[in-house]
Amino acid sequence: MILRQAQSVSPTETPPTARSEQKTFRADIEGLRAVAVLAVVLFHASVPGIGGGYVGVDVFFVISGFLITGLLWREVSGTGTVRLRNFYGARARRLLPASAAVGTITMIASAILLPPLLSRSAIGDGIASALYVSNYQFLLRGVDYFSSHVAMSPFLHYWSLGVEEQFYLVWAPMLLGAVWLVRLARRARRRPAIGATASRRPFIVLLTLVVIVSFALSFLGSYILPAAAFYSLPTRAWQLGIGGLVALTAVGWQCLSPRIAATMSWAGLGLIVLACVWLTPTTVYPGAAALLPTLGAALVIGAGCATPTQGGGRLLGLPPMRAIGRISYSWYLWHWPVLVLAPFALGHALGLAERIAGALLSAGLAWLTLRYLENPLRFAPMIRSSGWRSLGMGAVATLIAVVVGVGLLKVVPTPVGHGAAATPPKFTAVTVPAGASLDAYDAAVRQTFAQVQAAIAGSADVKSVPSNLTPALLESVAEKKALAFGGCLREPFESGQPECAMGDPSSSTTVALVGDSHAAMWTPAFQQVATQRHWRLELLAKGACPLLDAPISNPLSRLAEHFAHCGEWRNEILRRLESERPRLIVLSLWHGYGTTESLSGYRAFDTAWIDSFGRLVQRLRATGAQLLVLGPIPDPGFHVPVCLSGYIDDVPACTPARSTAVNEDGIAAEAAATEAGGGRYVDTTDLFCTAERCPVIVGNTLVYLDENHMSLEWSRALAPVAGALADRALAHNE
Repeated sequence: MILRQAQSVSPTETPPTARSEQKTFRADIEGLRAVAVLAVVLFHASVPGIGGGYVGVDVFFVISGFLITGLLWREVSGTGTVRLRNFYGARARRLLPASAAVGTITMIASAILLPPLLSRSAIGDGIASALYVSNYQFLLRGVDYFSSHVAMSPFLHYWSLGVEEQFYLVWAPMLLGAVWLVRLARRARRRPAIGATASRRPFIVLLTLVVIVSFALSFLGSYILPAAAFYSLPTRAWQLGIGGLVALTAVGWQCLSPRIAATMSWAGLGLIVLACVWLTPTTVYPGAAALLPTLGAALVIGAGCATPTQGGGRLLGLPPMRAIGRISYSWYLWHWPVLVLAPFALGHALGLAERIAGALLSAGLAWLTLRYLENPLRFAPMIRSSGWRSLGMGAVATLIAVVVGVGLLKVVPTPVGHGAAATPPKFTAVTVPAGASLDAYDAAVRQTFAQVQAAIAGSADVKSVPSNLTPALLESVAEKKALAFGGCLREPFESGQPECAMGDPSSSTTVALVGDSHAAMWTPAFQQVATQRHWRLELLAKGACPLLDAPISNPLSRLAEHFAHCGEWRNEILRRLESERPRLIVLSLWHGYGTTESLSGYRAFDTAWIDSFGRLVQRLRATGAQLLVLGPIPDPGFHVPVCLSGYIDDVPACTPARSTAVNEDGIAAEAAATEAGGGRYVDTTDLFCTAERCPVIVGNTLVYLDENHMSLEWSRALAPVAGALADRALAHNE
């Protein structure tokens, strides 16, 4: 992410003379790079008090926008054009060798150190990073940059490199297009086209429009599509554009008095520091919060146009700051993979001292990279004198990284269990004769639960993953895609709900399975029951959209819900239930709202959730249907298949404790609200846990697909339980 060093400013990057270096070199900008990289590194090292250190990336964006726009403007105004070959060659020479080298080493280390499933994902990220599209890969996967809920990719930090490279690809042609339009306009007015680049005004107008549109997208996207707002160029371009505007208005900044400029530079540094200590990973970002570091960096750079060695510029120009600034690009590349991979190399989580040591180690690697890779290639006369050779070198570096990544994917072992083949869990349905008492149905429920409990207890001490694990660890990703059931589970930003009838679609007895993805995961169990009893099972589900209508005070969160079609879908489902009047409604919801996503604006189990839950129960019961509420399944807090792939012979290492995976107080509150509204609540914990632990393998069956969804195989095995619960709910009206 860190831009080329400021010493080289000509389009062809010829070696600077002492005089030209004095005129163009900005020691304060080199020091500002140090501030930015220190913020990011300390944040990633989880140093207390730097909860907003991620804003260092925003500072880098402003620096890049300033330097690149200034470079392009000088060439455009001097020659009337941009030699794209030389421009892109300089970028390739400066950025690609170090990026590809660190990426290649990181992929190799990932293949050696990470669990196989995680290493495959990391290598795929490495290939995308080498091609500078990892930001969109993380966007499409919905990766939360701030989440510690899942194992982080050692290439997560490469997202910002993708943004900058995409900016370089777009911005130079845009400037050339603007020059062409200005010339066209001057010809139309019968003015000489030779003066088309004499005025900066058209280019300032163009960049201002980019900034306005991009900031609007970023602000709204932070609430509506958080991943897109964080990772994409269109929502980050305003920060690069702010830097560009400072470059285009540099003459105005130079007119500032030394006192005002010094004050502004201190104010800018203050805004950056404030962002580092005030913002947190829970801050909606980028959004309006990104104004703090962005404007702070703009003030520092703008003030430095007048007095680069006064005010904050004096601090930034100190030798230690400049030394850190010189290695900032390589340090940024190295620090994150070191921090991510070190725990796997050492076999334990890193403490604060170890994280700081890892950050210092990565600084040493950065110095070596600068000394023996970056500078030799960057200043090699044979390479820097030719745009084509510079581009060729960058292409070769990228190709090597991609080829290594593809090769590693071929040799990374497939995680296969070493344990003895296990017997599939098989539970027997308990038949209750027609007209039996409620006690008989309750007894049937207890008997089916007891069967499951016995199987769970029998698997609690499993050490090695069974050789016949179902689904296999490598198949868990594909199985999760099957959770959509052909579009019956609506995606967060899809509208409507198709007709999804299973079992016996022509039956007069309808059972509606309603909720989000945590309702959909129960489909195999209830589908078997519906087929056996000749019921019509209808799946009505939408991901990341709870059926309950909890109050949202933040208008932007309400806007996010609107774009996710949650309210529209919720009303449609309730109308359908009131119209179709099923015999039984089975409700199940994910309980991670407000913790690992930001669309809802509320948190599961809080007062608003419980109150809304009670109202939903009453409304569903008002349809005339019996209501069966399935409580949350235990939450391991980590990606189970990934963990098992790294602990094939140590399953207990991936077995969560019941006390940490289950929110007993929340379940009790939800159960009370359900019973008060006339529904039946089922605490599902005993279908997954013993008194102490929650085994992730029962018999030969993998219980979890990911961090919180049960596998379709385990759901299918629980069909006798689902049948007993449905029969009990339908036995008598209470």
